[in-house]
Amino acid sequence: MQLKSLRMLEAVCDTGSFGAAAQLLHTVQSNVTAHVKKLEEETGAQLLERASPVHPTPAGRLLLEHARHMLRTHDLALAQLQGLDPQGASQVAGTLRIGSMETTAALRLPVLLAQLRRQHPGIDLELEAQPTAALLEALMAGRIDCAFVNGAAPQSGLQSWPVFREELVLVSGQPLTRFPTPQEFCASVFLAFRQGCSYRQRVELLMASQGVTAVRIMELGMLDTILGCVAAGMGYALLSRALVEAQQQRFGVHWISLPPGLAEEFAWVDTCFVTGSVAGWSPALRAFAQLLGIHAQGIAAGEHVQPGPAQRVHRRQAEPMPA
Repeated sequence: MQLKSLRMLEAVCDTGSFGAAAQLLHTVQSNVTAHVKKLEEETGAQLLERASPVHPTPAGRLLLEHARHMLRTHDLALAQLQGLDPQGASQVAGTLRIGSMETTAALRLPVLLAQLRRQHPGIDLELEAQPTAALLEALMAGRIDCAFVNGAAPQSGLQSWPVFREELVLVSGQPLTRFPTPQEFCASVFLAFRQGCSYRQRVELLMASQGVTAVRIMELGMLDTILGCVAAGMGYALLSRALVEAQQQRFGVHWISLPPGLAEEFAWVDTCFVTGSVAGWSPALRAFAQLLGIHAQGIAAGEHVQPGPAQRVHRRQAEPMPA
C-alpha cells in the first residue's frame, strides 16, 4: 500500500466526498477514485460506502485507523529530518551519538554539550569515550554519528575538521625541575590508555627518540585512574596541558613542557571533528557542527577544510599564551 493512497482514503473519509478530497489534496477526482479502488483490490475488501456522504465500511474503518497511524509516523519522521516540528515550526530533535577521546570528553565537551542542549532542547545526547582507533572503527560501522579524534581520519569515507589544538606535557607525581633523562625513563613506567590511544602512540615515539626502545606502559583505562596513580608516584603520563591544569588542584600532579627539539615533533596534537558524508547528516549533527563553527554545505567527499571562526577561538584557548 502506498502512503499516497492511504492519504487519499483518509481525505475521503474526513470530507465525505471524492470531489472534496480531490480539492483538499490538489488533484483530480479520478485520481482519488483510482487510488481508493487500488486499496480495495490490495485488501480484498470494500472500504467505502458510496453514499452521501461517503463513509467507511467496517473494513474501511479498520484500515483508516492504521492509515492515520502510518501517516502520522511518516509526517513526524519527515519533519525531524527537515529540522521541523509536526506543525512546521523550526525544531531540531533526535538523538546525537558522539564519540570522543576521554581527554577531550573531560575537558572540551561539557561546555559545548551544555550549549547545544540550551539551543536545541529536543536533542538527546549519547557520549561514548574510546581511543581514537576504536572511535574511527565505530564511526565507519555507523555506531556513532561523529567523533573527536587525534588528527584527520585516514579513511577516505570520512571527513575531518580540526577543532582543538592541545599541547602534550609530561605529568609526574613530584615537581619536575628538568626533563628526565633516558636512564630515568628506563627505570620508570608510563600510565596510559589502552592500545589505539593516540597519546599512547606519542609516548612510544617520544621514548624511541630518547633511545628508550622498551618503554614500559601500564594500561589503566580511565583518566581519573591515570591521574590518581601518577599523583601517587606510580609513574609518568603524557597528557594535555590544559587538562592537567584543570585537574591539578584535584589530584596534586605536576607537569613540565617537552624541551625544545622534542616539543616541535611530539608536543602539539590537533583534535579533529570527524563524520561521514555531509549529505547524510541529521539536523542534530548539523546543529552540532554549526556550533563548532563548521559550515559544510557543498563540501566534496573526503575534503578536509580549515576551521571556522568558532574553531579558531577554541584553538587559541588550547595553545599556550605568549610570555
